[in-house]
Amino acid sequence: MRCALIIALVLPVMLGACTTTRPTAYSVETRGPYQLDTGDTVRVSVYGDPEISKSYRVDDKGAIAFPLVGAVQVRGTTTEQASKRLASALANGYMRSPDVAVEVEQYRPFYIAGEVKTSGQFPYVYGMTARAAIATAGGFTPTADRNQVVVYRRQADKMGRSPVPLDFPIAPGDTVVVSERWF
Repeated sequence: MRCALIIALVLPVMLGACTTTRPTAYSVETRGPYQLDTGDTVRVSVYGDPEISKSYRVDDKGAIAFPLVGAVQVRGTTTEQASKRLASALANGYMRSPDVAVEVEQYRPFYIAGEVKTSGQFPYVYGMTARAAIATAGGFTPTADRNQVVVYRRQADKMGRSPVPLDFPIAPGDTVVVSERWF
């Protein structure tokens, strides 16, 4: 009887220790406003000038080759900051009070490797999670670890590496690696 009473008191405490406090949802905006980088395609609209209002790709140096003014550095800027830079460049002898709008037309791709059916480079879709990235790559292989992935993300001049759950939001340019599970 005494043994049953001890088990009844200790068992809930032991089972309570098995629960996790890991969040079930993550915010999509993990790093603040989106910053442009190499591989992004932006749509630039210049009010009153349809000839230069078109799509431009951010090159390897982080700039877009803009008519009349040449290369304009946009790496690390938001679309609002990029529009101000372009307007400033156009106002420097080419247009009077230019009205410029910049929007992301196509995000730079993400990469996925490891235990997925099709490794490689894929187009990023805003709000994508690691689970959606795996689905884009054709799903898991039979030997894949289906609980977590490793995400590699550039942070300033360094590459960060972190094991994350499948609902973790990925960003353009991330590399997602699905490990093999060990039985």
